[in-house]
Amino acid sequence: MIAEPFTYYEFFAGGGMARAGLGEGWRCLFANDFDPKKAASYAANWGGDHLTAGDVWAVPPETLPGRADLAWASSPCQDLSLAGRRAGLSGARSSAFWGFWRLVEALDRSGRAPRLVVIENVSGLLNSRGGADFSALCETLARQGYWFGGLEIDASLFTPQSRPRLFVVAAREPPPAELCLAGPQEPFHGRRLTAAYDRLPPAARARWRWWSLAPPPLRNLTLADVLEPDAAVAWHSRQETARLLAQLSPAHRLRLDGALAAGGRRVGALFRRMRVEDGARVQRAELRLDGMAGCLRTPGGGSSRQFLLVAEGGEVRTRVLTPREGARLMGLPDEYKLPARSTAALHLVGDGVAAPVVRHLAERLLEPLLSHASALAAE
Repeated sequence: MIAEPFTYYEFFAGGGMARAGLGEGWRCLFANDFDPKKAASYAANWGGDHLTAGDVWAVPPETLPGRADLAWASSPCQDLSLAGRRAGLSGARSSAFWGFWRLVEALDRSGRAPRLVVIENVSGLLNSRGGADFSALCETLARQGYWFGGLEIDASLFTPQSRPRLFVVAAREPPPAELCLAGPQEPFHGRRLTAAYDRLPPAARARWRWWSLAPPPLRNLTLADVLEPDAAVAWHSRQETARLLAQLSPAHRLRLDGALAAGGRRVGALFRRMRVEDGARVQRAELRLDGMAGCLRTPGGGSSRQFLLVAEGGEVRTRVLTPREGARLMGLPDEYKLPARSTAALHLVGDGVAAPVVRHLAERLLEPLLSHASALAAE
């Protein structure tokens, strides 16, 4: 007998990277994103049957079909401010998360509360406004009757990209003991998360669970493994490369010189940062040669654009990371359809969730939680 797939709503869906990670054992009931370009990419890859493009505040609760096993929300990183709690459409981006949450509240009132809720955001949420925003989120989940806990997962465990993210997993039914730990444990419960837990009020702490999540097998993929062939991409001119290398700090220049002296082929990631040196703001290029890319970001200039550097035969070449390479760093297959324009494609992948992280989370925690809930309901 073939098991029925788990069902889910995907909010702030972007190009459907959470959907890519959940995989074939899950069925989407509803998806939503405000950005028409991202919604177009979602439809191009997954079809538009369950997709509603537009502001989450404009979604009527009654249009959400059935009772989903999971409501996934990868809300924009600035959207959990307390200021947006009831701002509605007038609150714009600062209230998007609360637009999602009022749907969860409405579903609960009609007896259709999602069995699981996953809220994915940048790890900076743990310290936002001195921890007040994270505490507000946890109190909200506790008031709604969920058991919940946080996990900090870096995509670098799965793909050659440094991308730490916070995942708050909330369960409607009391979770089984085998999915919970007695206390925080590395690598998914770091000091920031522990400190954020310590700041929670007693009512929220009573509902907190330290989720047990097994680490994945060791990653064997490096940055060099996801790159296009040298002849298939456009490289910077010598002058452009020289200008970029001139922004290296002395320490990073020594790092590059060491790679050149070692010989062979070395592939590195290069990205720019504004630094304060002797009281002045200076733009610096920072180089990493550890086989990893820096965190992909939405392209807007400054530190957002990531470059690649290849040191080989005593020479250095540089270029911009391509959208397809960015998609591979997010764990997306080459069959995934990207926007034709590079900027739009880089924006899409830089604003998403790494698919292998979602798959691991689903396999090792979400699906066991749902199986446990189903067993309780059958008793």
